[in-house]
Amino acid sequence: MHDIRFIRENPEAFDKGLARRGLSTVSPEILAFDAERRATQTSLQELQAKRNDVSRKIGEVKRTGGDADALMQEVASIKDKMTALEESERELGERLKALLDVLPNIPAADVPDGKDEHGNVEVRRFREPPRINSAQEHFDLGEKLGLMDFNTAAKLSGARFTILSGALARLERALGNFMLDMLTQEYGYKEVSPPLMVRDEAEYGVGQLPKFKEDLFQTTTGLWLIPTAEVPLTNVVNGDIIEKEKLPLRMTARTPCFRSEAGSAGRDTRGMLRQHQFYKVEMVSITAPEESNAEHERMTDCAETVLKRLELPFRTIVLCAGDMGFASRKTYDLEVWLPGQNMYREISSCSNCGDFQARRMNARCRAAGEKATEFVHTLNGSGVAVGRCLIAIMENYQQPDGSIAIPAVLQPYMNGLTKIEAA
Repeated sequence: MHDIRFIRENPEAFDKGLARRGLSTVSPEILAFDAERRATQTSLQELQAKRNDVSRKIGEVKRTGGDADALMQEVASIKDKMTALEESERELGERLKALLDVLPNIPAADVPDGKDEHGNVEVRRFREPPRINSAQEHFDLGEKLGLMDFNTAAKLSGARFTILSGALARLERALGNFMLDMLTQEYGYKEVSPPLMVRDEAEYGVGQLPKFKEDLFQTTTGLWLIPTAEVPLTNVVNGDIIEKEKLPLRMTARTPCFRSEAGSAGRDTRGMLRQHQFYKVEMVSITAPEESNAEHERMTDCAETVLKRLELPFRTIVLCAGDMGFASRKTYDLEVWLPGQNMYREISSCSNCGDFQARRMNARCRAAGEKATEFVHTLNGSGVAVGRCLIAIMENYQQPDGSIAIPAVLQPYMNGLTKIEAA
């Protein structure tokens, strides 16, 4: 959600920020609605004052035994006018809100310009990609091992589902446990087991609704399956005023995530790179405004450390203005090397949303001894996508005989197993 006062005072800067995202000028339309609503509010205040004045006169007339019928009719007329204006104000407010609700966050000043992924900028890289002769993709490796079954999953649920079994299922569990242990024991994140279904207000709070309704799964009761644990974790502070001294709040969760993958027809149809259901370890931070930039760097370092300890080659890029997510003001993507595809693919996205989500949630903080409040800043990042990390391990640790070596850091989570071989 955007600050209407900022738009009112800085319309050119607001439109310039949207233009960096490839959107057209909208401030004149917003300001027209805003001006009409404010004029309506002024008229309401004037009528309220007039009604109060006439009501006072009615009391005076009645105390002296006079006839107050005319004044009472005037009050009734004023009430009718106020009712009409209140309805007009409500409609104008809803139209203004509907317009603002679908506008993305304004990019931070240091975000590079660009229309799409071609404008993203690499900032650092870890390890050179390994040289693997005739590298296989994860789905070929998994099926040959007899531990990855797409056909049975399709029979049960349709396309974009997978059944993992045996050591691969255990490796998926091991990855999630390793990530949670690192984030909680070394980086101070509090582990949370949140609801997997949420109300409209929660999806709205992080910016999923109303714009991305088609990307979500909804139950018959009206609840939404979470597309990421960002939704429940961030909404923990929905409507709250937090003591500034208690910030930052850092939370992490490993949950299933559910996405309809609307608009992704024909993309990554083989394998488990793009699924309707997948596991992800999510990081969420709630900070004071002045702390969010430093927290963003820290969160990105957390995600990078996961990949470094798994000894997976990856690069970190900063997304350009035209490629960022809806709620983000700045995003770092981590792209892991997949030998089977001979390319880097996204495995983590760490975003600073500034006060954009906080305004939608009305989540604020207040310093000790002060009455004034300010909106918190919210951040979220993958720490990391478990399924994609499993894919990266399979492809980067594949052996000539088709087996999969297990990274040293995961072996304690695998009861000492060092290699995954055919079932």
